[in-house]
Formats: sequence, structure tokens, C-alpha cells
Amino acid sequence: MRNVFVTGATGLLGNNLVRELVARGCTVKALVRSRAKGEQQFSEFPDLEWVVGDMADVAAFAASLQGCDTVFHTAAFFRDNYKGGNHWEALEKINVDGTRDLLHHAYRAGIRRFVHTSSIAVLDGEPCSSIDETCLRADADADNYYRSKILADRVVLSFLDTYPDMHACMVLPGWMWGPGDIGPTSSGQLLKDVVNGKLPGLIPGSFSVVDARDVAWAMIAAARQGRRGERYLAAGRHITMRQLVPLLGRVAGVKTPDRQLPFPLLYTLAAVQELYARVTGKPILLSMATLRLMRREENRTCFNHLKSVQELDLSFRALEVTIADTVAWYREQGGFEKPSARGVRKEKPVVMTDY
Repeated sequence: MRNVFVTGATGLLGNNLVRELVARGCTVKALVRSRAKGEQQFSEFPDLEWVVGDMADVAAFAASLQGCDTVFHTAAFFRDNYKGGNHWEALEKINVDGTRDLLHHAYRAGIRRFVHTSSIAVLDGEPCSSIDETCLRADADADNYYRSKILADRVVLSFLDTYPDMHACMVLPGWMWGPGDIGPTSSGQLLKDVVNGKLPGLIPGSFSVVDARDVAWAMIAAARQGRRGERYLAAGRHITMRQLVPLLGRVAGVKTPDRQLPFPLLYTLAAVQELYARVTGKPILLSMATLRLMRREENRTCFNHLKSVQELDLSFRALEVTIADTVAWYREQGGFEKPSARGVRKEKPVVMTDY
């Protein structure tokens, strides 16, 4: 693995993957939708090779796949949960059809190694049960984004059935956090809302939280030693919102709300936020899709990483370290509002715990 192609290179996972690959001596071609955003994200890598393009039109950048030996596919469309509304046409075009087109063009370019970023969205289980890679979600239990990820996985497996000399496997991240989240994604938006004092109360739900840098490591390990056609969980740690928000406050040194918001109020807030997103085009913390997802998935976030530990030597850094690094990155970028005298407290030492 010497010359690699990374889609979604400026995203939270993509940029951390690019950094790890460069650190390992790989030559990287980075697919970005905006060269300016790429240069902003990777200002310390002036020699990085940019490929400006979009997963909605793979043919337009397919020539750039020539000379590469491995594709890391991290790009995905997830606007339902990010800005509200229904976007099935784009979800299908980018997440499903785009994955299929990328596989075909990569194969024609002589590439025989492909690592696909799947999601815990493709898995399901009973509340509080241990969920592993065999617990596949039925289409009927999937929202539009989850369904697009299920279908994208099937595209990968179908391609392998047709082309036996292609090696591909899938890595399934949980809710990713970490530095370099210039989007921001929903995790970065939650952190900003907590630090800026804009979280009105605690939202119900449980999550599987993982450092994007650990997922990047898992992607590289999957390329090197993952088995063909296999799924590998990189979901991280099970945690509830009631546990997560106070932890964010302790690490960032800010006060956090302790009042649980009732669901009727949350639905009203989600409707207002979706209207705000349509008017401003800005990201929001709570959409209708997110709220429905939180209700459906509560306590269905206990994932069993035994397979990834055994086959990829996967391990996870402490959640406190991830949050501390993310807070530090946003502060360096000026990503938080100026704190007022009220509501700010002295930071306490961070307790490092493994999981």
C-alpha cells in the first residue's frame, strides 16, 4: 500500500485518515469538493495531491484513480440528520450509486484493494444486547440514511461476487468525534452548543462514541489484514446523553444543563430547527430524523468489537482524551464563542480511563 485514493478527504474521518496515511509514508490523492476547503484542512501538507470532484459524478474524476493501489471510501451524504428534511434521491445517488460507480472505475484503473466506510446503521439488536457484525438490520427498520448504508454494503458484496480478484472489506464506525471537524458534524455541533451555552437541556438517547483517529487506524488495518468481504466494527464506547453532556462540560470547563427535555418539547424544537436550517443553510443539532433515530436506537448501542480486536488489533483511546483533543482543536481554530463571566468554571483535571 503505497499510492492511495481517499474520498471525503476533508471530512472528520477522511482528514484524520489522510494524516495517518501521510505519516506512514503513503502518497495520497485526496478527493475534495472544494480545493479551498482542502487547503484549509491540510495547510501543513502543501504537496498533497488534490482531486476536485463529487461522488455524484465519479466518472468526472475517475482518471485520477490511475496509479493508485488502494481506495479508502469515506465520503457519504447524511443531510437528513444534519439539516433535516427528506433527501432520499441524493442519498441513493451518492451513497449507493456513487459507491457502485467508484468500485467499477477503481477496478478499471487496476486497483484491487478497497476499504468501504460502512456504519453501525447496518446493524440492529434488542435493547441492551451485545451487537456484533452478524446482527444485520432489516430494511423495514431503517430510515433513509440507514437504508442507503445497507444498500451500499450490498453493492460492495455484489461487486465481490462478480470480480473475485477484487479485495474489499467494510469498517463500521459509531458516532465519530475528534479534531479536524471543520463541518462541523453533529458531534462537533453538539460540543459547540454545549461550550457556547446553547444546549437548553438534556436530550434522551444512547450512542456509541468513537474517536475518528481510531476509525482511521481501523481502516488502514482493514486494508492490510482485513478479510475479503468482511465487516469490522469500530463503534467505540456505549454512553448515554445524560453521561456524555456532563463529561463534555467537565473537560471543557463549562456548566451544562441537567434538565431532561420531554419528547413533545423536543419535537417542537426539531421543527423549529429544521425551519432555521432551510432558511439559513446552517447545520442544526436536532432534526426530526435525528429525534426519531434517538427514540428507535436508545440502548441499541452496545457493540461487540471482539472480531476487530482479534483480526485488526483494534483498540480505542479513552473518551476523555478524544473530547479534550477535540475541545483543544476548536479553541485553536476559534470555533467557540467568547465565554461570558457567568457560566464558566475552572477546569478540573481530566481522568484518563480505558474502555
